[in-house]
Amino acid sequence: MKVQIGLSESARSTVVELLNTLLADEYVLYTKTRNFHWNVTGPDFHALHKFFEAQYEQVDGFVDDVAERVRQLGGRALGSLAEFGKATRLKESPKGRPDAAGMVQALLSDHEAVIRALRQDLETSDKAGDEGTTDFLTGLLEQHEKMAWMLRAHLEP
Repeated sequence: MKVQIGLSESARSTVVELLNTLLADEYVLYTKTRNFHWNVTGPDFHALHKFFEAQYEQVDGFVDDVAERVRQLGGRALGSLAEFGKATRLKESPKGRPDAAGMVQALLSDHEAVIRALRQDLETSDKAGDEGTTDFLTGLLEQHEKMAWMLRAHLEP
């Protein structure tokens, strides 16, 4: 069925593509955060185990919201690990396990990468005339900024 929401096919296609890239980023970040939740060790184990759990639950919500935004625009949301791996702008964790501070630093780096990407995505959705996606991305940007701040606070003396 043809989607008639006041955006050209070209504009919708551009925005769906950027949203699917963001979806892949969010899924990789979710997986990394969950991995660190499972594998954190050390004197801060309990606090970081709970902290990572809260963060992966929040990112899990982002995954669902981004996928649903893709569908609202008439696109197909990516849905396989192979698709996510191909589309993501993030890097998976290297083999081995970083220490607790390394885990926090890795997650902070990823959130900051997503924040930078979201700023570019906002420009693209704005140029496409998609105010709904621009508003959606702005809210997501603010949430990632807050999560990055919390991670950063763990690394400060």
